[in-house]
Amino acid sequence: MNELQEVALERTGASADTILRDGRVYCSNRREFLDRDVAIVGDRIAALLEDGAKVTGSETTIVDAGGRTVVPGLIDAHTHVDIYLTPQRAVPALLASGTTSIVSETSGLGVLFGSRGVETSLERTAELPLSVYLTLPPQVLVDTFEPARGGEDELEALAGLLERDRIVGVGEIDWVHVVGRDSPVEELYERVRDAGETIVGHGAGCRGDRLRAFATVVDNDHEAITAEGVRRRAEHGLHVVGRCGSIRDDLDVFVEALPDVDRASVSLSTDGVWPDDLLDGFGMADVVRRLIDAGVPAADAIDAATRNPADHFGLEDRGVIAPGSIADLVLVDDLESMGVETVLTGGEVVVAGGRPTVEPRTEPYPDYVYDTVAVDLSADRFTAPYEVAPDGVVRAMAVGNGLVTTETTASPAVVSERRYDTEDRRLAPDPAADVLTATLIDRDPETADRGFTGFLAGFGLEAGAVATTGTWETPGLLTIAADVEDGLVAADRVASMGGGFAVAREGAIVADLPAPVAATAADMPLEEIAARFETLREAIAAGGSDLERPLVTAQTLTFLGVPALKLTPSGYADVLGQSLVGLEVDDASG
Repeated sequence: MNELQEVALERTGASADTILRDGRVYCSNRREFLDRDVAIVGDRIAALLEDGAKVTGSETTIVDAGGRTVVPGLIDAHTHVDIYLTPQRAVPALLASGTTSIVSETSGLGVLFGSRGVETSLERTAELPLSVYLTLPPQVLVDTFEPARGGEDELEALAGLLERDRIVGVGEIDWVHVVGRDSPVEELYERVRDAGETIVGHGAGCRGDRLRAFATVVDNDHEAITAEGVRRRAEHGLHVVGRCGSIRDDLDVFVEALPDVDRASVSLSTDGVWPDDLLDGFGMADVVRRLIDAGVPAADAIDAATRNPADHFGLEDRGVIAPGSIADLVLVDDLESMGVETVLTGGEVVVAGGRPTVEPRTEPYPDYVYDTVAVDLSADRFTAPYEVAPDGVVRAMAVGNGLVTTETTASPAVVSERRYDTEDRRLAPDPAADVLTATLIDRDPETADRGFTGFLAGFGLEAGAVATTGTWETPGLLTIAADVEDGLVAADRVASMGGGFAVAREGAIVADLPAPVAATAADMPLEEIAARFETLREAIAAGGSDLERPLVTAQTLTFLGVPALKLTPSGYADVLGQSLVGLEVDDASG
């Protein structure tokens, strides 16, 4: 007889460790709210009882729900928990938002260090009061525009990690890397299939026959931004992940398409929450509330944030309130507000009265994750050779809608002074004409020092420069400059901090944020990180940019997941054309 049965049988002398009393408990299998007490033994639910008094002993912890609604711990089906701040620092705020489990990309340590970084991520998230499930980074095996950074040994190391607890598959792969072409990452996918794990898709801009082909590779996709996109993904057998977070809010189209899809084949996610939004309390409870407020039945909204992602990713014993399941529970004031009152993870109270009862962890990371910005900096790296544009016109990127940068042409300034470490004429920013340089340097200490300077229109910076190592999907140091010397100052500050963000103007740093963990995550209190992000935004605005989210625009100039013109260390990536192009203007771009 297992340890739960005596409590379930209400035997004389049996007592639960914890009783959650007087709650309206959501029972997923009945899709109803039942007036029940939840009896917990250890980290498991022993029984749902009409009255838990018989198994309440002198040592039993009583959590009084006071008639509030009790739902399973909420699961974020797709996020990026290891960028901007370390997962340990984020945990209290995530718990306070009702999130008890996350399925996260290893976007920081994993993208840079591959399997070794994943190992460290597993270690650092092992003892947290929030369950962190990780996906393996496919980026180290991608060779579409640049040589793959991982070889056969790395492939074997990643495949070996599929046997580890809390590894649930391979993370998001941009469709351009695997549709209509052979890719080294496919060898990893064969191992994933054998292990029965999932493959996460990133299908932005993928439609028609390409979407059909993509559905033969991946299991889910969170990139549907139209109702028709949701329907088509479901039609092709993909598990559709709706998202509402700091980067995107696609819930309206998700809601529109829900009547046309199997409700068990959808999940909810944030796709990442920025530090200031996290500090403001945004999280999965808000995502569920948005669905309910839009008229989605409460049972469907809750299932999409609990049992559906648990089933899809194989998160054993999670996502439901039932005997034998892990005692992850969230008490909310009501379904209309989804105001989080109390949270239990593994039967332990971690949020009470809406406030976390646990502190962020602050243990340092291994030495190898620091000092990962290996670059040689000089002013001429932030200009381009005059010879590529003798007629004064170059291929350039233009800031478009969302994360898109479209192809355009620009006429940069021509400088001939020796001030840029060369006697040759160089192409430089001309902010008066809305022409900035956009420079990406490969910062990975294990690879050759490569860099490319392109040009950017529409960012609006009239003075100064912004630099960051928070480049999506690639280990890079990115600088956007209206002034070359300021570009050097900003890049040098970021490098000296071991990564992060910096804004320079008139030769001085006016705002910065160190992010030394793999050059993508800050390790300081959440409040300080949020304040520094706001200072960075204000500094960019003071330099003349009126973009609503300039830091997102900067970071995504390297993001091949959006099929547009993007930056690599070797040139522009024509994502749809799957080719590298330079500054020279040809007939197609001209």
